Amino acid sequence: MPELPEVETVRRGLEPVMTGQRIVTAQVNRPDLRWPFPPGMAGRLTGARVDALRRRSKYILADLSTGETLLIHLGMSGRMLISGAQAGNTQVGGFHHDHPAPAKHDHVVLDMEGGARVTFNDARRFGAMDLLPTATAEAHPLLAVIGPEPLGNGFSGAYLAARLAGRRTPVKSALLDQGILAGLGNIYVCEVLFRAGIAPDRLAGELSAAQAQGLVPLIREVLSEAIEAGGSSLKDYRQADGELGYFQHSFRVYGREGGPCTTAGCKGQISRIIQAGRSSFYCPVCQR
Repeated sequence: MPELPEVETVRRGLEPVMTGQRIVTAQVNRPDLRWPFPPGMAGRLTGARVDALRRRSKYILADLSTGETLLIHLGMSGRMLISGAQAGNTQVGGFHHDHPAPAKHDHVVLDMEGGARVTFNDARRFGAMDLLPTATAEAHPLLAVIGPEPLGNGFSGAYLAARLAGRRTPVKSALLDQGILAGLGNIYVCEVLFRAGIAPDRLAGELSAAQAQGLVPLIREVLSEAIEAGGSSLKDYRQADGELGYFQHSFRVYGREGGPCTTAGCKGQISRIIQAGRSSFYCPVCQR
């Protein structure tokens, strides 16, 4: 499932062709994805201007001139793909793709007034879209329970130390808890814990305040590097222009079971354990 860097990369790719533009035509090709689309979604989107395009955790939120917000979740295989952007438009990187022929899994198609087409393609149909009142969007059940954004001002060392203190769950599980921290997923927690020298199965409550606080700059560092690289493409993920992300080439532990540790002077090998049904990759020599 796309994590924060992938979703943020998609949002940034969509912003130049959506923000400030009206949706000339909205086409909805099926009644549901992960759950049913809201009633009359195509009509409610058609003619609306996208006033802002933001991200909350792993959700993209398009605030519309109609007072509603379009909530988008990519699920396991969802893609938001742009076609027909004006050639030479430096705001979208100067790329130009003709509109492709309709594909089997093109579930929602938005034709923007600037000439771009935004297509939500989702082969597995685990993605989702919903319309909710912008004024109360943060109270939506999917958003209200989410913790602070790791790249925002509401996330600090003092906050994380307080949330981890006394917890009897593994630190890996605690960092994956979206109620504690928004948007972190399996890949990036593995990478953060490696840089921190903390084993994924260590109990969160056993970390000192200094160790917990030290995770904050590392979380920001890893996420920022991943966003700069366009995210990580392992299976289905693509950027909005259809290109792959490249951060997977910079993984230090994730997916590298049996490979050598990248820490200078360390002779350890990367190991894998299963935690709550997910693979955790780490160096048993460097991470304690």
